[in-house]
Amino acid sequence: MSETPSGVVGSAPSEPSHAPAFSPLYRQIKSLLGKSLQAGEWLPGQAIPSEFELAARFGVSQGTVRKAIDEMAADNLLVRRQGKGTFVATHAEQSTQFRFLRLTPDEGGAPALQRRLLECRRMRAPMEVARLLSLKSGEPAVQVRRLLLAGGPQALRPVVLDDLWLPGTPFKGLTAERLAAWRGPLYRLFEAEFAVQMIRAEEKIRAVAAAAEEAELLAVAPGTPLLSVERLSFTYGDRPVEWRRGLYLTTAHHYRNELN
Repeated sequence: MSETPSGVVGSAPSEPSHAPAFSPLYRQIKSLLGKSLQAGEWLPGQAIPSEFELAARFGVSQGTVRKAIDEMAADNLLVRRQGKGTFVATHAEQSTQFRFLRLTPDEGGAPALQRRLLECRRMRAPMEVARLLSLKSGEPAVQVRRLLLAGGPQALRPVVLDDLWLPGTPFKGLTAERLAAWRGPLYRLFEAEFAVQMIRAEEKIRAVAAAAEEAELLAVAPGTPLLSVERLSFTYGDRPVEWRRGLYLTTAHHYRNELN
């Protein structure tokens, strides 16, 4: 007898459908676990139940649960810790703090960057921002502009100009004062204080020339070549919750990506 988890439809629909009705069992378990994460049953950094407990909960084998968890770990939704269990991924961990920041010093090592907040304001979302964030016309958004700087205390130099747009409702209460006082990763602030976790992102990368205002902020000459990185970040349910454009100065840094 094939196993059918609680809450999952195991049979095909009676009416014809153009989409395949079958989904592997471990994928169904993965979907159920994802819904539990989305509902906040287990918070970032918290341990989830053991494979044995989850197998009993869903009425499936431990092997099926293990395969679902393996995929979620590969998707950076969960983190396995040897001898400790499986935990919800969090941007508080050192290994994931720079998951979405691929700017790397030419001499190697982690991107040790400092932040300088330039602006944080609430406004009606511009048309293009509303489209990207799936907002209705006139809905509020939060715009954040900041610089990322590298170098020692006496020789800090700008390397990234970031413009971020966030939907206003889930980020109600985000202020310049709150951002300036925060010392950890920005995405950790989002998950810890606004219950918004960035789980994946899409990027567009192109070469651009620095406009006058951008050049002044980055302390370079107008027309200097920059790397433009546009990122759309998503939370659970594939809901877009951040759009940002970063202008990267690559004289001493490069964009690094690993292809598997």
